[in-house]
Amino acid sequence: MLVPTDFSEVADLALEHAIMIAKTFDNDIALMAIYDTGNLITSIFSKNATEEMVEKSLQTKLDQIKNEVKAKHNIDITTVVRSAHSIYKTIVETAEELNCDSIVMGTHGASGLKKIMGSNAQRVISQADVPVIVIKEKHFGDGYKNIVFPIDLSFETRQKVKWAIHLAQKFNSTIHILSFREDDEFLGHKINANINNVEAQFRDAGVQFTSYFLSDKAGLAKETINYAENINADLIMIMTQQDEGLSEIIIGSYAQQIVNNATTPVMTVTPTTKGITEVVRAL
Repeated sequence: MLVPTDFSEVADLALEHAIMIAKTFDNDIALMAIYDTGNLITSIFSKNATEEMVEKSLQTKLDQIKNEVKAKHNIDITTVVRSAHSIYKTIVETAEELNCDSIVMGTHGASGLKKIMGSNAQRVISQADVPVIVIKEKHFGDGYKNIVFPIDLSFETRQKVKWAIHLAQKFNSTIHILSFREDDEFLGHKINANINNVEAQFRDAGVQFTSYFLSDKAGLAKETINYAENINADLIMIMTQQDEGLSEIIIGSYAQQIVNNATTPVMTVTPTTKGITEVVRAL
């Protein structure tokens, strides 16, 4: 998995999640630092700093983290330093280049590299073909024991089922299925069919689950976040609900609100027109 870092507290928290996921799934970690030659050099380093000096400094920081993680967790980390004017594109391209099957990143970094952890998080989510786990302030703790799993009317919403099962079986999780009441009879039948389908898959996989209907369809994102907080959830799993924007793909309003406002870690899964894959790669 790829972990972009700006060496801030929230980036360290994202790395904490990545380390524990890696230990659980016997996975590898690629830790990446990115600098923008247009402003990073002058904002963090001296005005006379060269790109070579910046790269060397960042590499030294990465190597220090790499050695600490190896000593403490016996996990090997690949380090990557990249120069880029488009932070989010570089993150996505690096994930593809390294064949990473997920991206774990923090948001709202407080350091001079905060561009990596700020507005670019949503752009990474919108462009990445692999799941993205967004971390803000919650520590990994005992793992993803309680996973909030919103469901809507779309077929694509069921594509995250395999990922939910994948996580639940490793962490002995309880999946909390969330949906909303639909007044229209036809739509009501449709959403109930989606719920029944998902419940059947969880039941067949031996995964514990609950089902709960939210009361306010209009405030679905806010209610989802409140529900996650009330049960002290460890993860909210959503689809990116991508729409074609004027210049690039953007994530839908619901996903955007969840990523922006939830303090609970959020895992976003990109919908595919190919349907639900039968084989899910390990995180």
